[in-house]
Amino acid sequence: MIVLQRRAAPAATGSILAALSLGSIATPALAQGTAAAAAPGISPADTAWMTVATAFVLMMTIPGLALFYSGMVRKKNVLATMAQSLAAVALISVLWVAFGYSLAFTGNGSLIGSLDRVFLVGMTMDSVNPAAKTIPEALFMLYQMTFAVITVALVAGSVADRMRFSAYLLFSIGWFIFVYVPLAHWIWGGGFLAGLGVLDFAGGLVVHLSAGTGGLVAAIVIGRRHGYGSENLSPFDLSLAVIGTGLLWVGWFGFNGGSALAADSRAVFAITATHLAACSGALTWGAIEWMARRKPSVLGMISGAVAGLGTITPASGYVEPWHGVVIGVIAGLVCYWACIWLKHRLRYDDSLDVFGVHGIGGLTGTFLAGIFATASIGGVSGAIEGSWMQPLTQLAGILVTFVWSAAATYVLLKLVSLFVALRVSREHEIEGLDISQHGEALQ
Repeated sequence: MIVLQRRAAPAATGSILAALSLGSIATPALAQGTAAAAAPGISPADTAWMTVATAFVLMMTIPGLALFYSGMVRKKNVLATMAQSLAAVALISVLWVAFGYSLAFTGNGSLIGSLDRVFLVGMTMDSVNPAAKTIPEALFMLYQMTFAVITVALVAGSVADRMRFSAYLLFSIGWFIFVYVPLAHWIWGGGFLAGLGVLDFAGGLVVHLSAGTGGLVAAIVIGRRHGYGSENLSPFDLSLAVIGTGLLWVGWFGFNGGSALAADSRAVFAITATHLAACSGALTWGAIEWMARRKPSVLGMISGAVAGLGTITPASGYVEPWHGVVIGVIAGLVCYWACIWLKHRLRYDDSLDVFGVHGIGGLTGTFLAGIFATASIGGVSGAIEGSWMQPLTQLAGILVTFVWSAAATYVLLKLVSLFVALRVSREHEIEGLDISQHGEALQ
């Protein structure tokens, strides 16, 4: 971890400077800047990197995920799909500041945090969170907010083309409160899963498995799209999805590298492993299609890249960079199986394969973290280094996350359905959600 310290000036120099300052006029901005620079423990280097990482992760939702998702739906649902990502950013950001951050990252409760930072009360320019002592607490809050935003937005991909917008908003509020916030506290905020020693560097459980599981349950409860299995539901514009993939890929450097919470070598190792996992995931998925269908599809290659990114996420700060290649290959194999074989075998309509890519990827990567974890990088040994209990600990975290996310999602959907229909009418689905939900459409 890099910490920059100011050197004390010699006494004579200090006297001269003091005398000169009497004859000068210090602007308020200069005075504030000096005070901020003197804040004890806060590293300018770490602060600069984490500011960039925060912007990167926000970019993953808008425009990254918005383009990625909207490029894979039909033309009549492009704007409605983008609206879900945009709504998640606006809605979850406000809720995070209101109470989400406080419940997830303050207090010492094993199940939930405290209300010490409701509406950020008590937060100052110099305050820090114990989890990130070298950056301002406000920056740590913002960084974690971007994770909450994209997790909620991810779930929408499973029910694309058919969920009512009002139902999505109500469901997002409930899912954020009862699924995301507790999981973030259990694993990253000092809760009971952290106490067990579960490893999740950047969100294999908190983000990917939770969103994938929630999406799977939502897809089953709401039902399959009209024409599923009999009509052409092919993507409207894969070029948008490719651009979205690129934005997600770059943003993931902030997602995984930023989770080191410092501008240090661990962040660089995490970024390197992340990039290699995406590359090997794309190559593996493309190779499988090439062998099976004699043509590697663009959709398959971008799906493999995202699978590699999601799968390396929980392990990225615990493993060697070359492990990213191995984990990416495994991600391509396992997620391809989930999206092609498992999905059609069980006949659930996960529109954009949120469970097959993010859910299965997050599950797989979390387990692999227990295999490949290297003590010299993350301070924890995996099975390869002789810690045979770590994979079992990882399985415990996977089980808790899956069961909690599935049960809470099911109950929330049933509760929301008491107030508003979850699904648009058959006529509106055929017409398209752009027109029926938002009154506008692409020409």
